[in-house]
Amino acid sequence: MAEDGPRYRRILLKLSGEALMGSAAYGIDPAVLSSLAKELSQLKKLKVQVGIVIGGGNIFRGIAGVAQGFDRVRADQMGMLATIINALALAESLSAHAVPAKVFSAFEIKGVLEPFSKERAIALLEEGYFVVLAAGTGNPFFTTDTAATLRALELEAEILFKATKVDGVYTADPEKDPSAQKFDYLSYDEVLSRNLKVMDLTAISLARDHELPILVFNMQKIGNIVKAVCGEKVGTLVGGAP
Repeated sequence: MAEDGPRYRRILLKLSGEALMGSAAYGIDPAVLSSLAKELSQLKKLKVQVGIVIGGGNIFRGIAGVAQGFDRVRADQMGMLATIINALALAESLSAHAVPAKVFSAFEIKGVLEPFSKERAIALLEEGYFVVLAAGTGNPFFTTDTAATLRALELEAEILFKATKVDGVYTADPEKDPSAQKFDYLSYDEVLSRNLKVMDLTAISLARDHELPILVFNMQKIGNIVKAVCGEKVGTLVGGAP
């Protein structure tokens, strides 16, 4: 850990729904969920303010529904509902690890969730809550990557952390190509021109336009999230100061 504490005071973490599956083919693995919450609880001890956007691919992915013949708008709405299930599960697991968490949705579900409010979310962050943001942007045709970038900007986060299962961005898929080379730093324009699969192009363009740095790192490696918030060199930094 850096001697002077965390480098970042407020972060936005983007998690995939698949991160909750473990070795299962579908759904939420309770052991994986608990392990993830335990890792994130370390940030509470460091007094880092944390917003989280989570996907729903472990339950339902809109684009997969389209491939099955579903209407795109309806399929994306189903995917948004899947993110809500994941967000509620993550918030409960965080609470079990002594981290108060509040879930907001991009649209209201009366009796279950309240709609996202920038002012209320920031107030809760400053009180020590982790804020979990569900239902993407609330609109079809936009991914949770874009939602994460949008929420990071709205919450005035200093950086967007993109959690993956590999330790950064490579020239090719390192699981398929052993000669793939890892990048330590990329500019936004390099990501766009190389069509690198960091986040979708809308998310990268939005981050570039507002100079929001993105750190792509392996969340599955124990301790990496703490190293990342303390400014240690893990993963690949996109934008910001190399």
